[in-house]
Amino acid sequence: MLLAEDDRAIRHALERALTLEGYEVTAVADGVEALAQAHKTPPDILLLDVMMPGIDGLQVCRVLRAEGDRTPILMLTALVETADRIAGLDAGADDYVVKPFDVEEVFARLRALLRRTSPVTAGGNGGAGAETGGREPQISDRQVEAAGIRMDLQARRAWRGKRELELTRTEFELLELLVRNAGIVLDHSTIYDRIWGYDFGPGSKNLAVYVGYLRRKLDEPGAPQLIHTVRGVGYVLRED
Repeated sequence: MLLAEDDRAIRHALERALTLEGYEVTAVADGVEALAQAHKTPPDILLLDVMMPGIDGLQVCRVLRAEGDRTPILMLTALVETADRIAGLDAGADDYVVKPFDVEEVFARLRALLRRTSPVTAGGNGGAGAETGGREPQISDRQVEAAGIRMDLQARRAWRGKRELELTRTEFELLELLVRNAGIVLDHSTIYDRIWGYDFGPGSKNLAVYVGYLRRKLDEPGAPQLIHTVRGVGYVLRED
């Protein structure tokens, strides 16, 4: 793991906590060092502070993504406005943690980024109910397809019709979960558990932010909306 944080106290505390958790951590103090280290020894995952002198975390994301580097990136940010979080996602980050944070939340989000999603069975705790009249998702070891969405799981690529979607790792995993369970209403707790490995509770806006961001990439003028909100329950993927 590569950790980039300019605050020495936070950097040392995180490095120690992550090491005790079992991660092999390389810690640097700014974006220039982060890029140099990422090029020298590509990490399994990056933990980047947004606000760093010189090259900040957003710029590090943009550079790596422009180079085709798809290493999962978790951002640490003191910026709490939705527009600021969207800027991080636009730059290529997969997820974020707002300061001040609980280290257990950092661990949970890191685990989720390093874990591939698995399907929720219709008879399990995840589905709040199945919709009738929809086509069953087509699932194989390599591809899943439903509601006009096709996903190549090995290549980590996705299309709506003929249009390829540019998705971050978390967006891809969220869409995969919805496609695998097309027509089934997934409750908030199930989605949090499958994607982030932790239920952040009813006050969290994290899921709503990602659903909104994914909708912006999926929706097309004149085409039906695919991700539907079931108020008080969760979300479902289906064609109207």
